[in-house]
Amino acid sequence: MPEGPPPAPVTQRLRVRYAKRGRLRFTSHRDISRAVERAVRRAGIPVAFSGGFTPHPKISYAGAAATGVASEAEYLEIGLTAPRDPARVRADLDAALPPGLDIVDVVPVRAGRASNRPEGGHDPSAQPRAGAFAERLQASEWRIRLDGVSSDDAAAAVAAFLAAGEIEVERLTKKGLRRFDVRAAVSTCELDRRAADAADAPCAILRMVVRHSTPAVRPDDILTGLRQVADLAPPSPPLVTRLAQGPLDADTGGLADPLDPDREIGVPSGDDAETARGQERPLPGDAASADAVSA
Repeated sequence: MPEGPPPAPVTQRLRVRYAKRGRLRFTSHRDISRAVERAVRRAGIPVAFSGGFTPHPKISYAGAAATGVASEAEYLEIGLTAPRDPARVRADLDAALPPGLDIVDVVPVRAGRASNRPEGGHDPSAQPRAGAFAERLQASEWRIRLDGVSSDDAAAAVAAFLAAGEIEVERLTKKGLRRFDVRAAVSTCELDRRAADAADAPCAILRMVVRHSTPAVRPDDILTGLRQVADLAPPSPPLVTRLAQGPLDADTGGLADPLDPDREIGVPSGDDAETARGQERPLPGDAASADAVSA
């Protein structure tokens, strides 16, 4: 066992939404995690560490976009040894990160307090616990810009794609060559003519909501499906941006903010079940979209 005192317990957890824009879209997830760890140190944020011989900062990531894809909705969770104002953490962390990695929102994790009720008893003061955050990320909204493709050709391809009952594509994964249905994962798909008309060059712009599944259906898989059903082949690499990810509304096909449950219930909790109180609600961030070349 390593010598020395045990690591300080987590007394507050913060969930962070950040954006990956511009040239930073080509940064790997490992390099992003290193940049975040350096920024946390520069900002003086009291991050908690794991125990053992090789302590690591308690920072975890959920639903990270692939290298080469821009995103307005990446998420991480950080454990702190002392409570901090989420709005201040947002400002300090954003200032410490390089341009292109931008902090959009910070909220404290909302969960119930540990209860001292006897076994089998009921504590009416206990707060309901928020579900696992990854479970809230049910789908992603994507924006795909296809330069050199006419809106009419793109519209015809989208119509053919949506009319198909099943569209199988193949992709090499860590487990080998996999064949899977991409049509089932697409909740909505439409042509954004207004955005295409305002673009700086002739192009077609698609917006779609894609359910998270196993194996994950990526935008390039859907483009492969469009090529299969309508022979849609853009002359240049597509520009892909993830605009949002979160719970999927089956009725509207839209996405809710996955941070909303943390704003609405309970109080922030930590490893020692003591809670940080009086936290201010963070200011909402601007989510300006940014395109990226898909991987």
